[in-house]
Amino acid sequence: MTRLIALLAGLALAAYAGSFLLGEPDLPTMLAWFAGAAVVHDLVLFPLCALVGWALSGRTLARLPVRIVNHVRLPLLGAGLTFLLFLPGIIRQGEATHLAATGLDQQPYLGRWLWLVLAMFAVSGLVYGVRLILSRRA
Repeated sequence: MTRLIALLAGLALAAYAGSFLLGEPDLPTMLAWFAGAAVVHDLVLFPLCALVGWALSGRTLARLPVRIVNHVRLPLLGAGLTFLLFLPGIIRQGEATHLAATGLDQQPYLGRWLWLVLAMFAVSGLVYGVRLILSRRA
């Protein structure tokens, strides 16, 4: 029963937020992007994530003393989310507007995103290494 109440509350909140968009001329474009994102997630991203999780929890990697699945999954998730967040800057969409508003170029976005992804994987690898050493001592 509580799940039904939570679902109805979420739908009511979404309807309230959507009511602000009713007068917008860009509403069909937003709906197309929303539908496209749902289709891409359900048909591409979720099966890909499931396949990577299945591959990482296979028989060879299951013999390791510390499971590696989440040490790969978390930085991949962080890389994907930050890529979506910084995508306009990475592909230099709206470069003239960005330059006029901030006085800065969009050139460093890709490099900084790559450094961020590298740092996420390095920290995850370091944590995995520490956990592996601690598990062998025990």
